[in-house]
Amino acid sequence: MEDNRWGILYCPKGRSTKQRERIQKVLDDRQVQYDFVQSESTDSVERLMNMLIHNGYKTIIIIGGDSALNDAVNCLMSVEKQVRDQIALGVIPNGILNDFARYWNFKEKNLEQTVDWLIKHRVRAIDLGCLRYTNKKGQQCHRYFLNCVNIGLIADIMNLRRQTRSLLGSRTLSFIVSIFLMIFHRMEYKMRVRINSDLVDRKMMTMCVGSGPGYGQTPNAVPYNGMLDVSLIYHAEVLQIFAGLWLLVTGRFLNHRSVHPYRTREVTIEEAKHAMVGVDGRLVGTPVGPYRITIEQEVVNFLIPD
Repeated sequence: MEDNRWGILYCPKGRSTKQRERIQKVLDDRQVQYDFVQSESTDSVERLMNMLIHNGYKTIIIIGGDSALNDAVNCLMSVEKQVRDQIALGVIPNGILNDFARYWNFKEKNLEQTVDWLIKHRVRAIDLGCLRYTNKKGQQCHRYFLNCVNIGLIADIMNLRRQTRSLLGSRTLSFIVSIFLMIFHRMEYKMRVRINSDLVDRKMMTMCVGSGPGYGQTPNAVPYNGMLDVSLIYHAEVLQIFAGLWLLVTGRFLNHRSVHPYRTREVTIEEAKHAMVGVDGRLVGTPVGPYRITIEQEVVNFLIPD
């Protein structure tokens, strides 16, 4: 495969072909050499990503959101380091939140600028967090992440949203219904968490461990300092929850009095009964027994703005 030919994996977020046609026109106008494949499901993202890797593409661009990027980096981490080091991963945001892309100032509405930046091929090695856990079948599992791991309330909202979306079809409506249903749902989880030399043993609403911005919950995290940012959110009254949502939207989440931040290289969750876990917006279920979250420094080459 020619070194300058891009392998592009398109993950549509709807049935319309207009976005795909618009992206291809911008690429063609700039005479980018590329091969284009389109995913049909989560499983097909991994299959197509592995196909691009093993066919020798040195530049792989994901047109999608955070979950698609998560699948891509997990595929990259499954191949030998000498193969992975020759590949540069890029993103054209086309998801729901696009949190990791937005961190680098890649914006869905600025398609032309995004493509121009990718053409310049400026590469930075970035960190990945890693969740290591035992599943309900007793299997030892791991999952890498770019953004964050959510434990507790936020992961529960993800699960409710998935269930309501299968019934309602609409992403927006399913999110609104999920938030409403949380009024009648568990709001606290008994957790015992070890961070650095501290052992936190108490009830919490939710916990976020971020290598990246973490959807506003770890706003000071950067994906290249070899550290994890942790936000523990203790119990809050209803009015405080709404205040916390406002601070989250306005980028001042850590100012909330129920939020307790840490910075570390490793987190051990010794106990988190009934608390679901989500990785980069995708649910992985409820691990069995203790589990760990660590950081691996500068393991993926990522295309960043000029």
